[in-house]
Amino acid sequence: MKRGKSDTKLDTFVSLSKQRSIQIVIAVAVFYLLLVTLEIPFVFDSRFTSETTTATSTTLTRFSRLESEQDLHDKDAPTRPMNWVSHNSAQAMRSQLARSTTKPNKILSTLGFEPKTFDPTKKDGSVSLHRAAKTAWEEGLKIWDEMESGKMQVLEVKKPENKSEPCPNSVSLSGSEFLKRMRMVELPCGLTLGSHITVVGKPRAAHAEKDPKIALVKEAGETVMVSQFMMELLGLKTVEAEDPPRILHFNPRLKGDWSLKPVIEQNTCYRMQWGTALRCEGWGSKADEETVDGQVKCEKWVRDDDDDDKSEESKATWWLNRLIGRTKKVSFDWPYPFAEEKLFVLTLSAGLEGYHINVDGRHATSFPYRTGYTLEDATGLAVTGDIDVHSVFAASLPSNHPSFSPQRHLEMSIRWKAPPLSVGPVELFIGVLSAGNHFSERMAVRKSWMQHRLIKSSNVVARFFVALHARKEVNLELKKEAEFFGDIVIVPYMDNYDLVVLKTVAICEYGVSNELFRDFETKVISGYSNLKKGFGCLQVRTVRAKYIMKGDDDTFVRVDSIIDEVNEIPAGRSLYIGNINYYHKPLRYGKWAVTYEEWPEEDYPPYANGPGYILSSDIGRFIVSEFENHKLRLFKMEDVSMGMWVEQFNSSRPVEYVHSLKFCQFGCIEGYYTAHYQSPKQMICLWEKLQKQGRPQCCNMR
Repeated sequence: MKRGKSDTKLDTFVSLSKQRSIQIVIAVAVFYLLLVTLEIPFVFDSRFTSETTTATSTTLTRFSRLESEQDLHDKDAPTRPMNWVSHNSAQAMRSQLARSTTKPNKILSTLGFEPKTFDPTKKDGSVSLHRAAKTAWEEGLKIWDEMESGKMQVLEVKKPENKSEPCPNSVSLSGSEFLKRMRMVELPCGLTLGSHITVVGKPRAAHAEKDPKIALVKEAGETVMVSQFMMELLGLKTVEAEDPPRILHFNPRLKGDWSLKPVIEQNTCYRMQWGTALRCEGWGSKADEETVDGQVKCEKWVRDDDDDDKSEESKATWWLNRLIGRTKKVSFDWPYPFAEEKLFVLTLSAGLEGYHINVDGRHATSFPYRTGYTLEDATGLAVTGDIDVHSVFAASLPSNHPSFSPQRHLEMSIRWKAPPLSVGPVELFIGVLSAGNHFSERMAVRKSWMQHRLIKSSNVVARFFVALHARKEVNLELKKEAEFFGDIVIVPYMDNYDLVVLKTVAICEYGVSNELFRDFETKVISGYSNLKKGFGCLQVRTVRAKYIMKGDDDTFVRVDSIIDEVNEIPAGRSLYIGNINYYHKPLRYGKWAVTYEEWPEEDYPPYANGPGYILSSDIGRFIVSEFENHKLRLFKMEDVSMGMWVEQFNSSRPVEYVHSLKFCQFGCIEGYYTAHYQSPKQMICLWEKLQKQGRPQCCNMR
């Protein structure tokens, strides 16, 4: 049967349709493979999207986990846009590439110290300091190389165990045992509510005292008779390589006080900074004065300045009123609680609101707890001075306590991480000096003034500058802390108080601009490959700051007030702002003695106190240039060194010196710009007051 022409045409059409369908399927398959190859990795690569979503909204993102309300609350403030970003797409791509360079965080300072190039024949007193710096730097680099190469194992770190340390419920020492222990009783787990310590002792007879630090010498060389002793609760495990804080200082002054009367003085001391003293002078607390657990702060006792006739009249009046029945309440004034060469029994107890002191069964004083330390921090009792201790007994002590390891204070939460650095210039860079084992101090700074909106938005940058510690486990923990939080710059030398000045130079080096930054945009335009090749050298200067501030890890900084203060100076002027000392002379004796070899001059140059000062970036560039050219004179007191360098800069270009007491050197004052000697808990307290009340108020109670 023959097929018609129409059937032949139909078969041809069907054949062509099948071929086209196959071609379409193949094209779709190729497109799909292309899509999978090029597009899908961009969608699911969280590393890539995290860097680029801030610069462009066209790239899809994938959430790694569901965000809780707390997560949303803890999100960082948005980073400010770069000054040189425009709506032009090419410029936006440059911005995107530039932002990708802010992610890596180098934790090692790029400050270079070349001891061989310094002249050992210099007569400026810095030769011994250079020699010490050379040794410390060489040792530090060896330790850092071990940490980087993995030779120093992380397993060596003694991590705080979850298990509690067993502690005795009571401690008892005889007088001879107490002397063998250097007049110190260790309280392994501190104190707790209801703990009490009993001291049996006898004050010694008054002796002639010629030390001007204790008693003022009378006219014609007549000496002052002194009898006093100190009982102190110490935070032995809260610090390392420094004097422990005095959580309670109880100081009966039987003779020798400036008032010429027997008194009892109570106080606290943190890093050599005393708080406000509570003096009990025999008058007794006022009726409207706040109490401590219902007890008055100071009991009344008989003073020897009453007129004898008045005293006799008072006694006669008391007996008359007693006989005729007018006085229902019998009142009696006890003598001063302590007497020379007379045995006493003193009991210190820990209440809900403060410490209570009873002497021979009678209440003498009460001292309210001060912000800064808890009862568990009081791990030592010392009794010193003009006293013979017969026995010490402590009871109702806590039986266990978590590890006292300093790194226990770290809170490894992304909430406290430093925001990314901005490639563009910033208004202010704050360098904070810290020690390797000051984990709690750094954590308190992160949770307080480093949460300021200007820092979270990268308009202001803050970094800790830390040298290496003598203990390996501290260095390993420090490195982990630096890598996690991204706010620590390690200056690779073995830490030493006399070499703190190297950290100050490192702060200037980190915060000033460099010639490499001026052609940064050119590097970006030249291509991503060139940018990657030049990335290492771009890290030489990390921050381009208009102003540089130096502070300490126990200094609270009001960031907005600092910005307002520098803005008071006309733009373009060189400035040096702080609590400036004029015509100060070096101490030639004592703990802080300076030899004539170290400082031959009779006076120091004008210098701002170290806890907080500000300088313009041109001064910072001068300091770095002089250091790199091996012309910078070094002195062990870093604040004096800065004054010396500014004076040298001032000889070629005028510097505006601005003095303000609001850069508080000792403690805190109302309306402060900076508050010094603040314990970690005080830092949090200051921040909370600033947030809740909107104005600066001190937390003077330690």
